[in-house]
Amino acid sequence: MQIKSALKMVVATLMTTLGLIGVLPMSSAHAAESQLKEILTRGVVRVGVQGAFKPWSFPAPDGTMQGIEVDLAKTVADTLGVKLEAVIITSANRMQFLQQGKIDLIIGGMYDTAERRKVIGIVEPSYWTSGPTLLAKDGQIKNWKDIAGKPVCGKQGVYYNKQVETQYRATIIAFTGNSEGKEALRSGKCIAWLYDDVSLLADLASGEWKGYEMPVSVLYNNPWAAAVPLEEQNKAWGAFMAGMAYRWQATGKLLELEKKWGLKPSEWFTQQRDKLQWDTSYLNAGK
Repeated sequence: MQIKSALKMVVATLMTTLGLIGVLPMSSAHAAESQLKEILTRGVVRVGVQGAFKPWSFPAPDGTMQGIEVDLAKTVADTLGVKLEAVIITSANRMQFLQQGKIDLIIGGMYDTAERRKVIGIVEPSYWTSGPTLLAKDGQIKNWKDIAGKPVCGKQGVYYNKQVETQYRATIIAFTGNSEGKEALRSGKCIAWLYDDVSLLADLASGEWKGYEMPVSVLYNNPWAAAVPLEEQNKAWGAFMAGMAYRWQATGKLLELEKKWGLKPSEWFTQQRDKLQWDTSYLNAGK
């Protein structure tokens, strides 16, 4: 009874917000609640997170997952009143896991792209941003042109690999995991490791990469987004997650997590918070 009551309340709120009450027939209303109903009935929300992506998602000493994206996933579970099951995904399989129903949600360092929007339900607003750059030994690389004709380690499933090969004529050697790619850099199989600037900054700050640097500027910034199944994007589950993403930005939750995990403050988060924060000054009008 508690699950049914909670489900009805969530669906009613979402459908009122979307202007759907009185427009959709009952069969459509039941279809809209299907994913939420499954999650609430199960008592668990399954969220796909990367397994070795510090500080966004990585193993704690006790074997559980921790990090920024795990903290965000916990806010989803807590809001729904269910348990969190963090499912390890990779860049190569995360969309397939979502499509196959192995997970309910992706919060896994995923760029928002036009191609991905065709197959999965990208949640707006985005919750992070970053861009591709290089990690290399001190002094080996001065600019992007220096990688022409040379092997560069990359990660499978990351879409900017092809762009770097085409634009800068590098030879990308792609690995399934971050650890394998970075170990190949250490052993000299590659001249550089191609990955997101935020991850490389965390590596350099860890003290484990002395003698290495981030020698070139970020190619471009691209927002990261959570995602639901494509068919759920405009239904209750997708609308619920859009609300969660909005709150992460508007309440300053992401600024809080940035500080908690020791990342360099980004102006982007402040801009997003200020843009999305609801102006409640009218509440004091006339006092």
